[in-house]
Amino acid sequence: MKNIEYRDGKLYLLDQTALPNRIEYINPKTKEDYYYAIKSLQVRGAPAIGIFAAYAMALLDDDKYELKEYLDSSRPTAVNLSWATSRMLNAYESGKTLIDEAIAIHNEDIAMCKKISEYGLSLLNDGDGVLTHCNAGALATSEYGTGLGPLLLGKERGYTFHAYTDETRPLLQGARLTSFELERARIDVTLICDNMASLVMKQGKINAVLVGTDRIAANGDIANKIGTSGVAILAKHYNIPFYVLGPYSTIDYNCPTGDDIVIEERDPSEIKEMWYKEPMALEETKCYNPAFDVTDNELITAIITDRGIIRKPYKENLQRIRYND
Repeated sequence: MKNIEYRDGKLYLLDQTALPNRIEYINPKTKEDYYYAIKSLQVRGAPAIGIFAAYAMALLDDDKYELKEYLDSSRPTAVNLSWATSRMLNAYESGKTLIDEAIAIHNEDIAMCKKISEYGLSLLNDGDGVLTHCNAGALATSEYGTGLGPLLLGKERGYTFHAYTDETRPLLQGARLTSFELERARIDVTLICDNMASLVMKQGKINAVLVGTDRIAANGDIANKIGTSGVAILAKHYNIPFYVLGPYSTIDYNCPTGDDIVIEERDPSEIKEMWYKEPMALEETKCYNPAFDVTDNELITAIITDRGIIRKPYKENLQRIRYND
């Protein structure tokens, strides 16, 4: 199932807010359509957002400089967004054909996902129990994904895995999207509440944790969906490897540490109303709804990119791959 498809001069986007109950595609036509799709999570996952924004830069007739700034403001934490729009702006200034550049970004992401999946699979064993948080599969990228990529690639090669998927409150990406992808791939998956992660770890059901990331700071701190740092702390306590999988383009070398990552705060309705027939809290009850938290690099066993498996010391080793072109 393709989440982003360019066909006959038009872009088609799988609306992830409709999953898992409905498979619906939208055809964005204006900059407001593209902005809304990113902001409202119709498209989500750092690589997928970058691909989508690249097509927006190519297909819209708006002023490219203003369009880049406008799109970048839709999801400030996802570094792939500004990376893709910057690349498209450079292509524009160089006189390149923008749709060709957007297609190149899309195709490169497919190759990137395959490389990350290969590296990640090398760290797993047949029969492993794997815990996931949020969604980092093909829906969040192009093919295979990052955090789910090793499971999907392993399935193709005859591996048997037992996935335990955190529901991932409040937007339920684990429940709505990850379990959906794994079921379609015929991978054994068990959906759990976020606060059950400790129990399944204590019971010995988890051999590794795989998560994606929206931003990697220059020192190896990462930003991912809220709750990821808690999972990392649990994995550290139970001596379970905690692997972060993301493309090289997710590394923000202009962001020294996790303290410098801007954390997006989203609408309180996502907590109280979004997935319920009736509100689950009083209208006057205050909510704090950060989209991400930051996981300290000391909790991370390895960062897996399309340029290889990066281990501690992260600051030095992330710099090493920066110049490994």
